[in-house]
Amino acid sequence: MNTTAATPAVTAPDNNTHYARREDHALITGQGRYTADNLIPGALHAYVIRSIHAHARITRLDLSAVRSAPGVQAVLTAEDVAAFGATAIPHALAVKSRDGTPQKVVRMPLLASDAVHFAGQPLAVVIADTAYAAQDAAELADVDYEALDAVTTLDAALASGAPTLHADAPGNLSAHYAHGDAAAVDAAFSQAAHVSRMKVVSQRLIGMPMEPRAVVVVHDEARNLTLVHTPTQGMLGMKANLAAVTGLPPEQLEVVTRDVGGSFGLRGAPYTEHALLVIAARQLKRPVRWVGGRGEVFLSDWHGRALTLDGEVALDKAGRILAIRFHDQADLGAYNCYFSTFIGARNLSITMGGVYKVPALYMESKLVFTNTVPVSAYRGAGRPDIAYAIERLIDHAAHEHGFDPVALRRLNFIPPQEFPYKTANGTTYDHCDFARVMDRALALSDWAGFAQRLAASKAQGRLRGIGLASYLEASGAGGAAKDQVQGEFSADGLLMVYGVSGSSGQGHEASFAQIIETSLGLPASQVRYRAGDPSRSLIGNGTGGSRSLYGTGSAVLDLCHRLADAAKPLLAARWGCALEEVQFEKGQWQRAGAAAAAQTLSTPELINSLTPAQLQSVKATGEAASGMTFPNGCHIAEVEIDPRSGVSQLLNYTAVDDLGTVISPQLVEGQVHGGVVQGWGQAFCEQAVYDSGGQLLSGSLMDYAMPRLGCVPHMVRETVQVDTTLNLLGAKGVGEAGCSGSLPALANAVIGALRPLGITGMDMPYTAPKVWAAVKALQGG
Repeated sequence: MNTTAATPAVTAPDNNTHYARREDHALITGQGRYTADNLIPGALHAYVIRSIHAHARITRLDLSAVRSAPGVQAVLTAEDVAAFGATAIPHALAVKSRDGTPQKVVRMPLLASDAVHFAGQPLAVVIADTAYAAQDAAELADVDYEALDAVTTLDAALASGAPTLHADAPGNLSAHYAHGDAAAVDAAFSQAAHVSRMKVVSQRLIGMPMEPRAVVVVHDEARNLTLVHTPTQGMLGMKANLAAVTGLPPEQLEVVTRDVGGSFGLRGAPYTEHALLVIAARQLKRPVRWVGGRGEVFLSDWHGRALTLDGEVALDKAGRILAIRFHDQADLGAYNCYFSTFIGARNLSITMGGVYKVPALYMESKLVFTNTVPVSAYRGAGRPDIAYAIERLIDHAAHEHGFDPVALRRLNFIPPQEFPYKTANGTTYDHCDFARVMDRALALSDWAGFAQRLAASKAQGRLRGIGLASYLEASGAGGAAKDQVQGEFSADGLLMVYGVSGSSGQGHEASFAQIIETSLGLPASQVRYRAGDPSRSLIGNGTGGSRSLYGTGSAVLDLCHRLADAAKPLLAARWGCALEEVQFEKGQWQRAGAAAAAQTLSTPELINSLTPAQLQSVKATGEAASGMTFPNGCHIAEVEIDPRSGVSQLLNYTAVDDLGTVISPQLVEGQVHGGVVQGWGQAFCEQAVYDSGGQLLSGSLMDYAMPRLGCVPHMVRETVQVDTTLNLLGAKGVGEAGCSGSLPALANAVIGALRPLGITGMDMPYTAPKVWAAVKALQGG
């Protein structure tokens, strides 16, 4: 070993090492650092004045008493927003209606001026010396409204003569989107031996991350740089959108994110509070902070789901699918915010054939304004919803027309030999094996033994059902053209990897370190990952759409190859050989044709032998362009229902998923389990409920039920690996798999239990009162 090296000894990787998430130690020992932990001396505090009405004209807004209240430093209104040059909340995608007319896009103003369109809409922001002073002052606001009739459901908004939210969107319709071949579908239905229809509602949900939304803004006057501390799913996306909203050049903004307590799609881009605090900090030249309360999560975080999907399937006499069509409705809430159109149009259409070979596909989707909190991405962003609708439809068709639900699915699966497979709607799936995945799930769940378990439940006066769902989803394609990471060694031998994609609980650092250990041979303990370092000029995608592992992870794999190339000249010089004679494979370096041990090294041995100057020369930028992938799986749920109370209990759950290459089995298990529990919440208890006047009735955790410990008591999980060629890793992603599989599996299980009573359909959530009432109605009581 070179005795001048200042690096500590690095041990070779232990093949028996159990990889836990590196992030966990800090989090479980109280060393995590969230946005609200940024306690900056002299910081001012913000409080948002919100509308108490869901639909009203503002006839008077008198804030003079607020401005003169003790401790108040400023009150920002829509006039201040306009004077600063700020605009409205962005809208990610605009589409054309089926008649070719442009979408009626109404973006949400940062602060309302003339009218409000949902309860909780921001009117003004109070900046004061303390949080209590800001809140106390806000209560002095004198606002007069002319209350207007509200519409809070899709049916009410689309009804003839309904109150109109926006003059530019008559009938409350933002767009009537269509995709597919309507004529081909109509022809197929005209020839069908069997037709089934199933209408499902994927109810409005509230994301509820553990960490409430928070913003801490510090303006550095000397550098003309505004630092924005906030939880986010991607610093570059947050920065770009914040620049667009505020009108500031991106180089005058810097987004800082450490630990994030959950995101689920809600933390991708700025809200009103981000922009207003940037304005306040720059104008007052003092730090400003806002930490939302749990009540503000209910009233102001974007809501999720809120979709109605009305599907039909046409079958021939043998049960082969001839066509599928959907007539969908997407509740946008009061405005077009971020991904609502993307969900209601693109994400409901690209995989609407699911895992099946369907010759003809067509869908229409009405995107509708209501007097409710705007909707945007929530775990899966429409993908779990279309999977739920397809699998409920296929299950219903099987029972309605006397087909075995397993055999009907098997008959219609896209066979492995037909991949890559281009769907009738133009989406190309690369490699899948649906029958293999389903067969493994059937075996693990003991599907064949269900009749015996059903008899045991009947003997106890209980209902029992088993539900199967074969799902497929499309992962997020990403907004950036490629993902980049940079890697370089510190003086003490640690490999520092810098990227764009930040974690909100997924375990990025552990996964990326394991890729490096497997490919480069450097122990995972010697790797550090940092996301969003402002000193690094990188491009890439944030966390979302199940793409971080295969997107950024593929860039990490490319980095490993480039670091190996950067190290080869050092070994060539040491061994006195040509560069091409230095060979590297699976963490081992060797001179071609050399038999002597002196010309064979492991990566840890190489790193330990380098001087600090040599270490600094081993650096590189890795990059990869990774497109959309297609995770899929088969989930099977088994439930028991007590007809005397309506209480449902999940007894067994089996999840078999094809996620491509799996890097960290422990993290995959956690992602799937978490997604299944989240799906259980939607299936059995979660629902955002408004009254007819637009007031949120489920505005606290006393009224909005969520999953609890024990809701999924027994779960068996496996993966079937069918690698993809769509990225360097061969991975397909896992983030939404649990939700996409669990919604239809749980629904089919519940309906399976109720079907003997004559109940063939019921919308989630399957609460005890709803189930009990349905049973009693059929029993005449």
